[in-house]
Amino acid sequence: MERGRTRLRRLAWPMRRIAGLAGIGLAGLILLVAAAGAWAWRAMETLPPLDLAPASARSTVVLDRSGALLRPFATADGRWRLPVGAESVDPRFLAMLRAYEDRRFAAHPGVDPVALARAAGQWLAHRRIVSGGSTLSMQVARLVEPRRARSLDAKLRQALRAVALERSLGKAGVLDLYLALAPYGGALEGVRAASLAYFGREPVRLTAAEAALLVALPQAPEARRPDRFPERARAARDRVLDIAAARGVLDRAEAAAAKAEPVPRAKRPFPMIAAHAAEEALAETPGTPVIRLSLDGRLQASLEALAAERAAAAGPGLSAAILVLDNREGRVLAQVGSAGYLEPERRGAIDMTRAVRSPGSALKPFVYAMAFEAGLAHPETLVEDRPARFSASYAPENFDQTYQGTVTARRALQLSLNVPAVALMEAVGPARFIARLRAAGADIRLPREAAPGLPVALGGLGLTLTDLARLYAGLARGGDVPDPLRRAGPAPERGPGRAITEPVAAWYAADILRGAPPPENALPNRIAYKTGTSFGYRDAWAAGFDRRVTVAVWVGRPDGAAVPGLVGRFVAAPILFDAFARIGGEPEPVPRPFDALVADTAGLPPPLRRLGRDAAPGSQALKIAFPPDGARVDLGLSERARPEPADGLALKALGGVPPLTWMVDGTPVAQTARRNAAWTPDGAGFARISVLDATGASDSVTVRVE
Repeated sequence: MERGRTRLRRLAWPMRRIAGLAGIGLAGLILLVAAAGAWAWRAMETLPPLDLAPASARSTVVLDRSGALLRPFATADGRWRLPVGAESVDPRFLAMLRAYEDRRFAAHPGVDPVALARAAGQWLAHRRIVSGGSTLSMQVARLVEPRRARSLDAKLRQALRAVALERSLGKAGVLDLYLALAPYGGALEGVRAASLAYFGREPVRLTAAEAALLVALPQAPEARRPDRFPERARAARDRVLDIAAARGVLDRAEAAAAKAEPVPRAKRPFPMIAAHAAEEALAETPGTPVIRLSLDGRLQASLEALAAERAAAAGPGLSAAILVLDNREGRVLAQVGSAGYLEPERRGAIDMTRAVRSPGSALKPFVYAMAFEAGLAHPETLVEDRPARFSASYAPENFDQTYQGTVTARRALQLSLNVPAVALMEAVGPARFIARLRAAGADIRLPREAAPGLPVALGGLGLTLTDLARLYAGLARGGDVPDPLRRAGPAPERGPGRAITEPVAAWYAADILRGAPPPENALPNRIAYKTGTSFGYRDAWAAGFDRRVTVAVWVGRPDGAAVPGLVGRFVAAPILFDAFARIGGEPEPVPRPFDALVADTAGLPPPLRRLGRDAAPGSQALKIAFPPDGARVDLGLSERARPEPADGLALKALGGVPPLTWMVDGTPVAQTARRNAAWTPDGAGFARISVLDATGASDSVTVRVE
């Protein structure tokens, strides 16, 4: 009751003042106000509906997995109007705003009778407008329905609109509109855009000086712009601080300390973290106000700085790209598309995580994994690293043009020897290798769509950094290649798996790569990794993983020009190891499957002890005589109503040293001292048939049974 009487007493004085100046009695003034109220109510009912659609337009903001801002985009008309609500603004700013602009915001219905009465009294006394008596709600009405004229009619319309806004949106909705629409000079609208532009951070936590400046600017946004008129901005800010201190929002000491803070004299650029990923997301979902990606904003910013630093050190025109995948779900944790989005000399606008380039030796682990899966080799199988000619025109050499002689497959892969990799590719089959990569989801490009040949083992194809990261994540996941998830939120249900190899073979490859020699000044046996260098020193690659994450790195020129000395081990691998250090945590090895065969060379079955060993003296080289490679064999399997079992497929070999072991798709189907055998397929389709002799020599063909 006492509070209500106080309000009436505060309202009575200006009403008496107006009545005295107007020459009418207080009772007459009350009747006049009542009549005006009735008119206003009727006028409000007859006003056309307020169109809030233009006011609801917001800049699209791209956020990271935790909701931190990565990159905002301007609206279609070029304004920076970012989504914002009272819950994301410093409470001290809101308190200053109410104290300075609308002390009775919580009590009035959109129009403050006390403020209007005061403004009317000042107008009658001075014959000019001294104060407008606008509330925050009336200011929002003016922003939603802007009118150039500053007439009594326009003011009345604002008042009516303010009441209507409060009736439809409530106090919270009106305040949120003000926070989003208040002008701050130029193309800046809303407190969030202004806070980012002038202070470089979100408005959730502001100093008293910053909050006061943001309160003062909307009254005269162009005249008080701190980047153009810093002294005017300071004066307006200090006036807000004085009023805030006088009305108990701040104490005098806080206000004095705030006045000592400098006013920003220039705008800061808006955040542009993960620029490529943000643009891709905007293109996929145009018009969406808030896009939340799976990226870790802090890791992304750290890796962007790493890429820029290392590319600058590597040489002019060079760029770098880094992709980080979470192995559990395949979420993209970081996507650094270039060494500097705004650097034209490095062609930074090109997203090199999606560019097709030659991977060099980076795909060798998958050649080995497929050979392990097919039973052609084991990590401890002996292989020959000697000069060899695989056809009349193809005789690969090692990178350093030296040879290691007889080594294990483990050592051959760790040293990235070329001759053993090509020998294994010959055993696996280039066509089958490419088919498996594509079946796993990799977009493999061959030169001029040529048929795959043995050089694909050494990088004679093209793929993206994203696909390379997915394939390596497949090794960490037991052969199951993930589809990259780029959005935050629940993971979608997965369809049929995309296996690059089976779990044991994947673990063999991972275990070998974990023992690869690390780059200089890095600790060994921490992550499984492999490097690659494309022909002509155009691309340097490194990809590595532990149980948790997979990281892939590319360094080179986006225009594909050669860079002498650009070697994956020396340029990309150090970036890979630094990226793992920035991810943090202790690397975890991939767990070993229970059925993995852990043995030295002597403990392996005889066919797995040596690959490609010359035939015994006086014997003929082992070769499959039937079926021939690429044959289509009709066994009647395609007939749906076949009453009797399918006939077996005859298998015949020439040469070699018995006993011979026959395998189909890596599974043994027969072992015989003779050179003839038979296999009964359980269905139609392609099959990889291999034969191994007692010396470890092998031959393979691919056939289609029908």
